[in-house]
Amino acid sequence: MIVFKNEATFKKLSESGKEQEFDRLFDEAVDYVKKNVLGKRHALYINGKEAYSNQEIAEYSPIDNAYIGKFQKAGREQAIAAINAAADAFKDWSQTDYRERVRIFRKAAELFSKNKFRVSAILSIENGKTRYESVGEVDEAIDFLNYYALELEKNKGYVRRTKLMESKVKVKEAFQGAPGRAEKVTIALKPYGVFGVIAPFNFPISISVGMSSGALITGNTVVFKPSSTDNTTMLTGLEIYRIFAEAGVPAGVFNYITGPGSEVGDELVINKSVNGIAFTGSKSTGLAMIAKTFQAGMQKTFVVEMGGKNPVIVSKNADLETAASGIVSAAYGYCGQKCSATSRVYVHEAVKEELVSKILDHMHMLRIGDPLKKENYIGPLISPSALKRYNQSVEEIRKTGRIIYGGNVVSMQNGIYVEPVLAEADHSNPLFHKELFLPFLLIDTYKKLEEAIEKANDTEYGLTAGMYSRKQSEIREYAKAIQSGVVYINRETSATTGAIVGLHTFVGWKGSGITGKGTGSKFYLQQFLREQSLSIVG
Repeated sequence: MIVFKNEATFKKLSESGKEQEFDRLFDEAVDYVKKNVLGKRHALYINGKEAYSNQEIAEYSPIDNAYIGKFQKAGREQAIAAINAAADAFKDWSQTDYRERVRIFRKAAELFSKNKFRVSAILSIENGKTRYESVGEVDEAIDFLNYYALELEKNKGYVRRTKLMESKVKVKEAFQGAPGRAEKVTIALKPYGVFGVIAPFNFPISISVGMSSGALITGNTVVFKPSSTDNTTMLTGLEIYRIFAEAGVPAGVFNYITGPGSEVGDELVINKSVNGIAFTGSKSTGLAMIAKTFQAGMQKTFVVEMGGKNPVIVSKNADLETAASGIVSAAYGYCGQKCSATSRVYVHEAVKEELVSKILDHMHMLRIGDPLKKENYIGPLISPSALKRYNQSVEEIRKTGRIIYGGNVVSMQNGIYVEPVLAEADHSNPLFHKELFLPFLLIDTYKKLEEAIEKANDTEYGLTAGMYSRKQSEIREYAKAIQSGVVYINRETSATTGAIVGLHTFVGWKGSGITGKGTGSKFYLQQFLREQSLSIVG
């Protein structure tokens, strides 16, 4: 049996003294992508063939507005064609032996690993991540592929067989529990059919690969729509399509279609040939899709993650330097544009000033600028709509709270670069409850841990949460009461972000999800399957 190991590229290279090799490979990949990949016109891929619409979308990098390429602006016609192709391909793909599907997706993992730095360079250029964030994300995609392949293999395709022994007793008329002849029973988890996979901009490789491979490896077929409006990540989506095709995913099984959610996404929701939706994005969009489906009298299975408003509690018994380090990286990494980013801190009033001082020490070290350059930590906001939210949030907190640090636009000459914000306000402030998706951290104080936990749980979301304390009784109290799916305690690298496949299940409670099952866990694949019991007499 194959043993699962995380890819962990930077960790492996740095621990072996090859960090310079990491930088060299990334820089060379950026040069290659700029010279050989950008600036081209791209098709849709439906049933393994190129397809075109009568409108196109031009995509630009948030880093410097560099032209990335031209993509098709598909509408309902192309969406329906992709759905039909996926429906036609489902019969053969669903009957493909699970071991063959495992082989294909292990091959996809190998191809991603082989092309890791090229894909990472595309990812950085397209959505403004640093080299470390991008390579880490591609690593996570590889981990998803290998982990899910191993899970399907370990569970033998989720099929088990049992039998009912024949009884010597005979009855004339049957009744519940009546003795009878021997029965051979097969209990299997079987795929639903066609899944629409609607991906976000902020993790366009790892989340897209995770959702798509979860559906595909279990025998479903997919219509895949990368983020195609405002916050566009269509080139990374195309890379996923190409690698899956090269790995051996048959034509029609995985279809790539770019276009607005109002048409392509909506068609996936309302089309009766689509059996399920895998979605990562806002709570409002996720719930709207679910409502529209069931209001139309249709049943689909939904595998969704819908954001967070992630709290951290810092006790007076905490190691404050560890807390500051974890909070800053979780709040401001990738410009706060993560559903798991730390957005609010509740600190004991006795250590508030000291914690703020240590947080500021870390914030002063954060370089803002082109994320392709090694020295920069905070890159651009993804789009003008993000800048609008930033300006509105800064204006609001200036009226209702106090800005401790930041709040200014650094540059808009090319990309949109802003200062990270650290602000103080009362928990009742609306900004403590609204998901901002910005480098915007709010801090409030508490007197008793019970109060802090109550504040932390006072949100419609329940994705990630963190705590810092060296007192075991406080840790136990917190662990019992916190209402989040992913919980970290005393984590120096990141207070609320950075779930590791196979170690931390990434799952949302409350308004952050609906299934109670998470990615990178033993239960994820089962969400794409339905159980059937088959009994044969004789």
